[in-house]
Amino acid sequence: ELIREKVLHLTREEVPHSIAVIIEQIDRRPEGNAIYVNATIVVERSSQKGIIIGKQGSMLKEVGKRARLDIENLLDTKVFLELWVKVQKDWRNRMSQLRDLGFRDDEY
Repeated sequence: ELIREKVLHLTREEVPHSIAVIIEQIDRRPEGNAIYVNATIVVERSSQKGIIIGKQGSMLKEVGKRARLDIENLLDTKVFLELWVKVQKDWRNRMSQLRDLGFRDDEY
């Protein structure tokens, strides 16, 4: 939710609330205290993907920086955050994709 919050805050009304974030992997490496997080931001249209990535990746970098700082404050440890953006057309209208994104049947 911290990542999704940053996307919505930074893009304001350019990107509707039709985004989801999937945490693909969370890993703590044995050689240090840092936590590595790999997440995918899911959007419904290619135009939304372009907005979230921004010119030369500037928007995605800012989203990542702000989300990483919040996650570090929450977990009280160093965090390496890797973000990807993926288009899944009409994901909100497909029950199987909603389940894959972690939504339960009784939530929609």
